[in-house]
Amino acid sequence: MNLRVGQGFDIHPFSDDPGRELVLGGVRVQGRGLKGHSDGDVVCHAVADALLGASGLGDIGAMFPDTDPLWSGADSLGLLTRVVETITPGWQPVNVDCTVIAETPRLAEHRDAMQKTLAAVVGAPVSVKAKRGEGLGALGREEGIACLAVALIEGK
Repeated sequence: MNLRVGQGFDIHPFSDDPGRELVLGGVRVQGRGLKGHSDGDVVCHAVADALLGASGLGDIGAMFPDTDPLWSGADSLGLLTRVVETITPGWQPVNVDCTVIAETPRLAEHRDAMQKTLAAVVGAPVSVKAKRGEGLGALGREEGIACLAVALIEGK
């Protein structure tokens, strides 16, 4: 078996724009939106980085640079779809595991929707867990949201 593992990480501060929507794992969630060149979906970004890292194809910043106006306001689920299309000629995702770190909002009620949405794009099971910063650091002070992801892929 030809297996490879990749890890991804993303973090964004909350936006000051009251009209900015919060999108996590491709799901709209009630709460303050995140700053970012795209829609700021830290879950999709971390998953994309994990898949790109596992396949040896760099990272999301190289593929979709924030200096390119083409990606301004981009739907991160669409970016993740492009990442999966890029890696799948040679690699098949086996599974992805994500940990979202956020004091707010509470994500338990959105977990299933995120997992289903992400799995449909990735083409493999995706698990999403939520943890709190327990009041420590910028995440604990409710300044933003972060996500860690690990992906396992198999050569075709």
